[in-house]
Amino acid sequence: MAFAPLHFAWEWHLRAQPEAYWPLIADTDRFNRDTGLPAVKNLLPKGQRLENARRQLRVTIYGVPLEFEEQPFEWVRPERFGVQRVYRPHLLNPLSEFRMLAELTPRPEGGTHLRYQVWATPANVLGLIAIPIQIGLLSRYVFDQAIRAYDRVAATVPPLAARLELPATVELRTGGRERLQAARAQLLQQGADQQLVDKLTHTLENADDSLVAHLRPYALAKAWGVPRRAVLELCLRATRVGMLDLQWDVLCPNCRGARFEARSLADLSGSQKIHCDTCGVDYTADFERSVELTFHPNPAIRAINVAPFCVAGPQVTPHIAVQQLLRAGEERTLTAALETGRYRLRALDVRGSQSLLVEADGRAEVAFRLEPNGWPEVEPAISPHPTLQFINATAREQLFILERQAWSDQSTTAADVTALQVFRDLFASEALRPGEQISVGNLTVLFTDLRGSTKLYREVGDAVAFGMVMSHFDVLKDAVAAEGGAIVKTIGDAIMAVFQRPASALQAVIRAQRMLAMPPNNTRPLMLKVGIHTGPCIAVTLNEKLDYFGSTVNAASRLVELSNGEDVILSASVRHDPEVKAILEHPFTPLVISNDAAMLKGFDEESFEIWRVRPR
Repeated sequence: MAFAPLHFAWEWHLRAQPEAYWPLIADTDRFNRDTGLPAVKNLLPKGQRLENARRQLRVTIYGVPLEFEEQPFEWVRPERFGVQRVYRPHLLNPLSEFRMLAELTPRPEGGTHLRYQVWATPANVLGLIAIPIQIGLLSRYVFDQAIRAYDRVAATVPPLAARLELPATVELRTGGRERLQAARAQLLQQGADQQLVDKLTHTLENADDSLVAHLRPYALAKAWGVPRRAVLELCLRATRVGMLDLQWDVLCPNCRGARFEARSLADLSGSQKIHCDTCGVDYTADFERSVELTFHPNPAIRAINVAPFCVAGPQVTPHIAVQQLLRAGEERTLTAALETGRYRLRALDVRGSQSLLVEADGRAEVAFRLEPNGWPEVEPAISPHPTLQFINATAREQLFILERQAWSDQSTTAADVTALQVFRDLFASEALRPGEQISVGNLTVLFTDLRGSTKLYREVGDAVAFGMVMSHFDVLKDAVAAEGGAIVKTIGDAIMAVFQRPASALQAVIRAQRMLAMPPNNTRPLMLKVGIHTGPCIAVTLNEKLDYFGSTVNAASRLVELSNGEDVILSASVRHDPEVKAILEHPFTPLVISNDAAMLKGFDEESFEIWRVRPR
């Protein structure tokens, strides 16, 4: 006997805008747990996948195991999302199918109208009786309690901080609070900012397990409204005093989920193939994009219990703005709200993609057609609030995915953190396995050398000269650290340092040169030769420490030889960096620049364009 679906609809008038509720309600893993739904278990063996991200899952309700196939979630951020589940027949299974749809609509007078609908098809008479009781009465009550709790937070706390402030059940270990307070005291004794220490302590004591299991320093900084580097350095120091532990998450380049976790850099390999079951792709670790540093509470302070209550909701892949499942030959039209920037439209099981640019004067309406031979080679410009038409002209069902191409600026990549002085000071033993090589993308490499150091030793004596060289290292370290860089190594009286941005390297050495040329207490001035180049680098372990090599490093080491100690030698790639350009071409810049060309040793007589920068 077939039964018709039972329909349930609940509505709320909420105080904030839809963008404030989307990260809460579309976080279906957290929402399902908050509304009393059971944890799910994946039934597919590792390495196996179903078409278009379908999943075979199991939940246990009142001791009865219910197995189902979950269709891919569909959504348009931040307006609506939904999913459908088809259940396997079972004597005690009351459900045949389940479908939900959440819609968030701005209200003309302000706030949000939330409509949450459920369609549940009974599988038998038991379902006909149980579904109205479970969903119509019990679920309605707990859903209302959860939504009202979300509203209280979203209406009073900035959206980025709302998830941190939601009520949560926290399990501190026996003696955990005392250990947490002891670590807090140590951080304060070391000079850490009390306000930031208190915010971190509060988060560890109160935030939900799903958040503290992968704390992201830059995301915390944005939520707290404080400088990113300050939070990152605090988390690194908190690891050293036993408040936090760190881990390296290796992210899938498509869905950007963590598919491999390493406790140290030595556990990473640039050649190791990591597989993403969802996307069906293999990839390797890449310091620049796919290796992210996250933190979690020290197990002696807090227990973390992260059971999955949903594995594929919209917030699992927050960079995806629109996801829609289209049958063969189907066309679908929708409106979307998009941030400006570059996007790509792809289908999960089709190679290739179509690029598009979202800009203010882009087209208001555009059609995207997937043909059997793939996507067209065009890049349309569309408006931030377009009407989109998706056309599946293939003979198979396709999952259309519209996603931002830019990686999250809230990710603390390995390339970022390994180029930070405090990381190298606190975690000197963190290094790759011997022989491993991993790309770190573009880095700015700086080499310095003291001019006339041999003469200095001869004129003032070895002991005095050595002391001056050591003091000059202190000046360099302070200047490099102040600009977010890190000294990789010293070579005699020279250093090699790395930075994420060319402008930071330039500002650091200009400051260092000025301090060394005009030292206090009438001590002897020193002249610092400097060369700076930017480009792709490879990370390696050398002498048991993390080091870098490649043509960028080689070129920077040759540029320093062209400096006379009163200037800084820049490569063309540094000179034409937008930030460096703004510094050098500012009307009131204290610097003079001149252009030249030079042959660099070891580069096959290749002529390099160089720029000399010196004080007026």
